[in-house]
Amino acid sequence: MALVSRTTLLNRLRYKHLLLIRLLDERRNLHRVAEAMNISQPAATRMLREIETTFDSQLFTRDAKGVTPTRLGSVLIQFAHNALTRLDRCAEELQRFRTGDGGELAIGAIMGAAPDLVAEAVIEMKQDRPLLRIRLMGETSDQLLDLLSHSQIDMAIARFSSALQHNEFDFEPLGNERMIAVVRRDHALVNAPTPRLPDLLEDWPWLLQPVETPARQALEKELEQRGLVSPRDVVECGSIFAALQLVKRSDAILVMAESVVRDYLEFGVLTALPVSLGEALAPFGILTRRGERLSEAGHQFAAVVRRHAAARAPSSAALTE
Repeated sequence: MALVSRTTLLNRLRYKHLLLIRLLDERRNLHRVAEAMNISQPAATRMLREIETTFDSQLFTRDAKGVTPTRLGSVLIQFAHNALTRLDRCAEELQRFRTGDGGELAIGAIMGAAPDLVAEAVIEMKQDRPLLRIRLMGETSDQLLDLLSHSQIDMAIARFSSALQHNEFDFEPLGNERMIAVVRRDHALVNAPTPRLPDLLEDWPWLLQPVETPARQALEKELEQRGLVSPRDVVECGSIFAALQLVKRSDAILVMAESVVRDYLEFGVLTALPVSLGEALAPFGILTRRGERLSEAGHQFAAVVRRHAAARAPSSAALTE
């Protein structure tokens, strides 16, 4: 297969080609794609042939049911989705600037960083730029990096969730979460003698983040290093709201970032157990797409987050296990 240079792609791969690829992924039928693009089916077929000629490869296989992407086609599909998403967001932001509303910034934050660090940074940004539209999404690191990879957010305050992601994203560490185990205030463990972690793992139900998340993986690694077996009775929950409702209404032990449950602890709704967890958890930080420049608003937000993290560093270090 002949190699395709960057210049060739820039000269030959146009917006309509990217749109065709994305629609083929979504509809898997050339006739329906042609209708969506308001062109004839022969024109859509010629356009696909142009793209395949550029890459000197078959991108889709055809049969009576429709089209199916090849391995190279799947790579191009991901590129088309990302490129068009970024173009759409750029167009929206330019329109907002033309109408004077200050543009948009999309941020993702893990649950441990959102209540304090990110919230403070968002408040400061809005005070300085009241017309800037900020979209804040709180998810787990694996979910946020998927959003970042697909250009649906500008940056993530999170941590790597797999070993090779350093090739795709730039990372600037900011701090760490303190993970604690909590139960409802009238739980049998609250007034019991100091519990042993092995007994808790064996005798009680647990509420944990999904196994794909860095926090859960760190917990499992820590249990492995201590020679302990994972709890048998587990509910996996990726929603903070759902996890908090479950722990308030059950006998389960919830493992969560201290910053997320702090208010519940202060108001006496939940009680922390005297067990040590989260020692293997890696730092979180600012994650951005490698080789891509942040917008001016993105640069400002990163600077604000960086300053707030530096101001919190002494107390954060004291809390981190």
